[in-house]
Amino acid sequence: MQQITIKALARELNLSVSTISKALRDSHEISPATKSRVLQLAARLDYKPNPYASSLRGKKSRNIGIVIPEVADSFFSLAINGIDATVKEKGYHSIICLTHEDFKNEQAILKELQNGRVDGVLMSVSSETTSGKHIRALMEQHVPVVLFDRVLADVPAAKVITDDIASSYKATQHLLRNGCKRIAFIGLSQQLSISADRLRGYENALREHGNKLSSKHILTCTPDPKKNLAAIKKLLQQKDRPDGIVTAVEKLAPLVYQACGQLSLSIPQDVKLVCFSNLELAGLLNPSLTTVTQPAYEMGQKAAEILLRLLDSKPVHKGDMQIMIPSRLVERNSSGEGN
Repeated sequence: MQQITIKALARELNLSVSTISKALRDSHEISPATKSRVLQLAARLDYKPNPYASSLRGKKSRNIGIVIPEVADSFFSLAINGIDATVKEKGYHSIICLTHEDFKNEQAILKELQNGRVDGVLMSVSSETTSGKHIRALMEQHVPVVLFDRVLADVPAAKVITDDIASSYKATQHLLRNGCKRIAFIGLSQQLSISADRLRGYENALREHGNKLSSKHILTCTPDPKKNLAAIKKLLQQKDRPDGIVTAVEKLAPLVYQACGQLSLSIPQDVKLVCFSNLELAGLLNPSLTTVTQPAYEMGQKAAEILLRLLDSKPVHKGDMQIMIPSRLVERNSSGEGN
């Protein structure tokens, strides 16, 4: 079968070769609609880049791919800063690729990164990702991968994580000590490593303190903020509504504030709140937000250091294949006595 070329794609879509090339490279010069047309046709015709074209640039692209769900979350913003500062010292550039919590986007991004555009990848998986087959396929193309924060057990890559089980345990224990009797847990997909571990820490704390676990106090949210707000309001309208909440990801905390405001519930008098968050403005919210603050910058930095070792063909010791950096509980007014 004849190999599909960029020229063939250009003829099919009645576009210039340079436009096709830029669209395939995700250039900001090309509109999203045109990129979508090009990528859809490339996928349908099973277009594969010419490996010799990238080899003309030299053996290395000097680019590092950073594949993450979003940048609005302050954790990822700080992690990117740690990554970028580390790789720049070694003469590498960062290319940020957003999956928007969509597994198909994640698959497409990794397939594109097989063409020599990047030398290595740092990655945190989407909330929809349950299998690492696409990541292993990238690694089989001799592109080293390091996972951070959101990881997959079935991927034989180095991983940089934080102590999610212990941190969630401490957050739940903190609410119990401050008088909460019915603590809810709000997270994303339970298939996601961080959500599953944080749920486990929450459950461990309740069990060890003699509190009864209730499935109606565990809420699994979606990427849709409107649906999540409605679900949180429903949770807070239960007859035996929660008097404490642990949220597993940062973007859920503002929805709890909003839901409480719409239901005329006061934080922390009626509902105490702790959130996993690196939000710098947490102390300026009203009331200020108690957070489990993750070592985001350090996690990004460490993940980048491991990837650079792999790119230099230096050995990665067994102890560096899974590195855990502890988070810390920062107590503020949202979980206080409310006096």
